Amino acid sequence: MLERDVAPGLHRVEDANVNWYLLEGDDGLTIVDAGVPASWNSLLDALRELSRVPGDVRAIVLTHGHFDHIGFAERARTTLKIPVWVHEDDAPLLRKPRQYTHERARSRYLMSYPKALPILAKLLRARACWPPPVREVSRYTGGELPVPGAPLVVRTPGHTIGHCSLHLPDRDTVIAGDAIVMLDPYTAKRGPRVVARAATADSHRALASLDALAATQARTMLTGHGPPWREGVVDAARAAREAGVD
Repeated sequence: MLERDVAPGLHRVEDANVNWYLLEGDDGLTIVDAGVPASWNSLLDALRELSRVPGDVRAIVLTHGHFDHIGFAERARTTLKIPVWVHEDDAPLLRKPRQYTHERARSRYLMSYPKALPILAKLLRARACWPPPVREVSRYTGGELPVPGAPLVVRTPGHTIGHCSLHLPDRDTVIAGDAIVMLDPYTAKRGPRVVARAATADSHRALASLDALAATQARTMLTGHGPPWREGVVDAARAAREAGVD
């Protein structure tokens, strides 16, 4: 599902409750996160709807390396001959994206949050848990990325050790990735909130990273799961702190 212009020149695509984005710049397109493996077809459909061609895509930037956000990254890298950017601390995760650190066993959430079962079933049907490893990456640490749209890196570790958000000051928007979500796939609770400990490496750091997001002062916040938030990232961060971490 393509949602055009969630911010100026920024489009949201949702597959199996997982969001990824197409960022327009003067010199082409940047993909932010790469959904699930089946999202490759959604990419081709979105490009057609936007009257673009695959050759317009210049790069992929990953906010983090979890399995449900790198689905077609390797296919795009090899087919489109484009770089895949990820923070250096998450680069090792792309070789084994399902083997990530988390604070609590996922099995306990299946029993405690039955409303999340349809969400997890969607992910399984979309083969989200089996993305191809990304075999070659470009590593970033901070600053402005050399990709169309020139997003600014905001360090937001916690969900993963190398998690980063992307600030677009000229569009008054921050792409928060999974630093905050509007839908937690493990509990089915709606946000703003930090992802449950079933998929968070360090919840203490995740909560602390909300300050970095709030510091952007962005009006629009886009996340890895759930709809856009347009009431200001400061209020989103406040709500996520009050919600705590399941």
